[in-house]
Amino acid sequence: MAKAKHTKTNAIRILEQQKIHFDVIEYDTGDGQVDGVSVAEKIDQPVARVFKTLVAKASAQKLFVFVIPVAEELDLKAAAKIVGEKKIDMLAVKDLLGFTGYVRGGCSPIGMKKLYPTVIDESAHQHGSIIVSAGKIGMQIHVQLDDLKNITKAQLAPITTTHL
Repeated sequence: MAKAKHTKTNAIRILEQQKIHFDVIEYDTGDGQVDGVSVAEKIDQPVARVFKTLVAKASAQKLFVFVIPVAEELDLKAAAKIVGEKKIDMLAVKDLLGFTGYVRGGCSPIGMKKLYPTVIDESAHQHGSIIVSAGKIGMQIHVQLDDLKNITKAQLAPITTTHL
């Protein structure tokens, strides 16, 4: 279980409440390099194991969460098809905090204001456990894929451009 000395984010509180094992990984943000690939390097993990959380919308009230490897790009057409929509667009960064409770660079798939339909890229299956944001810039969570799927009610699907 995570150590009590870490900052408690919504994601960490939920994992602790559900008694899900996870590890918190902290990294330095002083250099301003908080993009996913830089974070993977800072925490000495392969980029294929570190995932970013993206939020897209089909309409003003219909949001979806996509969790993909940090070096990949979301395939909007494939993602829309998976969630049963004709078209989706990325949520504007200015709207992220209002809908999710998280900021860009610190958006976790766990503990958003609402439980939005969530899809994790199928490449996560190769790892068994993956690393996602803990809900704060400078913090990541290492968690078992099955636990992440259960807590976010996510499905696995091919949603990155590498699957084309």
